[in-house]
Amino acid sequence: MSCHAVKAKAFLKNEERALWHDKALYAVREKRDRQAYSLPEWESLREQASQIKERVLGNLADYLEEFERNATRNGIKVHWAESGEEMNAIVAQIIKEKGAKHLVKSKSMLAEECHLAPYLEERGVEVVESDLGERIVQLMECAPSHIVLPAIHIKREEVGELFEEKLSTEKGNSDPTYLTHEARKHLRKKFLNADISMTGVNFAIASEGVFAVCTNEGNADMGTAFTDTHIAIMGLEKIVPDMESLAVFTRLLARSATGQPITTYTALYRQPEEGKEIHLIIVDNGRTKSLADAEHRTMLKCMRCGACMNTCPVYRRTGGYSYSYFIPGPLGINLGMLRSPEAYGGNVSGCSLCYSCSGVCPAKVDLAEQIYKWRQQMAPLGVADSKKKMIVKAMNLMMRNPRLMNAGVAVAPYIPRFVYNNGINPWCASGREMPHFAKKSFRVLWNEGKIKR
Repeated sequence: MSCHAVKAKAFLKNEERALWHDKALYAVREKRDRQAYSLPEWESLREQASQIKERVLGNLADYLEEFERNATRNGIKVHWAESGEEMNAIVAQIIKEKGAKHLVKSKSMLAEECHLAPYLEERGVEVVESDLGERIVQLMECAPSHIVLPAIHIKREEVGELFEEKLSTEKGNSDPTYLTHEARKHLRKKFLNADISMTGVNFAIASEGVFAVCTNEGNADMGTAFTDTHIAIMGLEKIVPDMESLAVFTRLLARSATGQPITTYTALYRQPEEGKEIHLIIVDNGRTKSLADAEHRTMLKCMRCGACMNTCPVYRRTGGYSYSYFIPGPLGINLGMLRSPEAYGGNVSGCSLCYSCSGVCPAKVDLAEQIYKWRQQMAPLGVADSKKKMIVKAMNLMMRNPRLMNAGVAVAPYIPRFVYNNGINPWCASGREMPHFAKKSFRVLWNEGKIKR
């Protein structure tokens, strides 16, 4: 059984949770559809976004250098990090130089990718996630299960119990409005006591030297408003050419992510206020290696909206923790394989190849096509499942030999059911049953003229 299948089995033990997880995410997918269908130019916007990203990837070094020049001219201090470790070290050095101890940060999957929070905490820095969902999973000491909806797998009753323990809220009160107000009070103190702030970057505009941060809670704006030093971290693929390009992406991002016309807050950071500093760290961490992979480089077009997860029938029904890479779903399968097929090859089985993810991606990333390509590469990479290899060899033998295939089909109806309906068959081991073989095959019925032509 694959790595993904084993972890999915654990998630599915709680049938009630699996059911509402599926429904909750598909509701977000439906909101996305309503927004998309309301715009006659939706497909045109997707095509524009794809072409813009293609142009950026083809001239990435030029756009990055243009951005650095303009950002530096604006007064932003630009740093470069080849790896996650280097990024962490730069962040820690800035914090040390400022004598800071309390960091308040907004959501950043790059920080998750590079394990930034534990790195800083080991060095005596308090790291507070200011996004509500991220704060919930941080207090629970678990990882996000979705890149946009990090606590989507947690029920409100569990949040109530958590806040009761950590924030001393009313016993047994799991009303969402009450819990939100209590979280606001809790985080307000953290904002006021922070001495340094951090954000991710949704888009960096090369022509202006400006970067955009999109949130629905205003937590990034709050964090950066109260501190004198703002550290922003971004993967080098976040570059867009100009403000016109930014307009295309902001029209697509929130509609695809949460089914709303635009994020509640879209903040543009151009230059620090007098007496304050903005440090921007541009991070590679394997991205140029991915760029050099002609078969899979289109993954760098991704804008991290999460639409592919909301539509994926496998992710919706098995949860984020069934994937071994820190990003789950179709996106995580592909990014994990780009990072390390040996470590994350088990996730490839977590795909039905329904192609729904490719159909909803706002930048037209061919996610399902990429997964299909990875499946063809599993054996050459040495990460193919041995049982599946054996099954494929048997099928290959049968299907390349018409006499053997026809003979097998002819005797199949007479094989005792226990031969194929048993615990050895992975399909049946999961509580399912193989269908009965028909007495007459399609080929026989066709030759007998019993199927209309």
